[in-house]
Amino acid sequence: GGTQTIPGGPVASQEVIKLLGTNGGGFYNANSSHPFENPATWTNWVEIFLILMIPFSLPRTFGRMVGSRKQGYAIVAAMSVIATASVSLMMLFQLQAHGTVPTAVGSAMEGVEQRFGVANSAVFADATTLTSTGAVDSFHDSYTSLGGMITMFNMQLGEVAPGGVGSGLYGMLVLAIITVFVAGLMVGRTPEYLGKKITPREIKLAATYFLVTPLIVLTGTAVAMAMPGQRAGMLNTGPHGLSEVLYAFTSSAANNGSGFAGFSGNTTWFNVALAIAMVIGRFLPIIAVLAIAGTFAAQRPGVVTAGTLR
Repeated sequence: GGTQTIPGGPVASQEVIKLLGTNGGGFYNANSSHPFENPATWTNWVEIFLILMIPFSLPRTFGRMVGSRKQGYAIVAAMSVIATASVSLMMLFQLQAHGTVPTAVGSAMEGVEQRFGVANSAVFADATTLTSTGAVDSFHDSYTSLGGMITMFNMQLGEVAPGGVGSGLYGMLVLAIITVFVAGLMVGRTPEYLGKKITPREIKLAATYFLVTPLIVLTGTAVAMAMPGQRAGMLNTGPHGLSEVLYAFTSSAANNGSGFAGFSGNTTWFNVALAIAMVIGRFLPIIAVLAIAGTFAAQRPGVVTAGTLR
């Protein structure tokens, strides 16, 4: 046999920073599937906890800041419903995979570490794509068609349940603003949220927030697919090859960082295109949210009436 030298370093400390701050960049190329980063099932659950801890804590902080804890609890409840539905579908699609080998072993084990299994890997994949983390303990490119679709959908939803550190909270608040606006129109009352009137200006900014990411993703993917030279980065042909490119732009625009590993994006064109997607997808939504906050801050708090969402 031969020998192999595996580099060491401050893996444990970097691992906590990677997950708690939802950065996602692993010390090793295999990320959290490497045994030095994530050696056992219990450490896998610790990592999932670190990913979700701050995003799920911020709604309670928000409730205390606005003087109404039930507002924070309502946001947590909405996040929990979305997250539970997502992880349930993910596990269903991974545990009931079709095909000769998956049927023989009882689940889709391709790209999954034996020490974690399908269920634990599915929960991790769901947590990392529902937030802006991007760390992985299994390879999303090897997931079933519907399982991979869930990882992509989580990011395309806006990573709002619970979302990244900070970004998940403001994403859910923008959703709340749109919901209150629509509900106000349905009952014939002036829409208000936390005593502040929702005007067309806030709705336009909220629409801008949600349209930025799909515009970047669809434009980037369309341009890449229209250039024969860039299609060479697709190591798979057909629908899955298209999904790899779509996933790359989705992950970049959503500030996630995970990827379908069958896509070779380390070219000058893709490095520049994905970097532009990252910058625009990150900062334009933040600008829109800050503009909404500015318009609300300039308003005087209204009197709580029967038409106010409580």
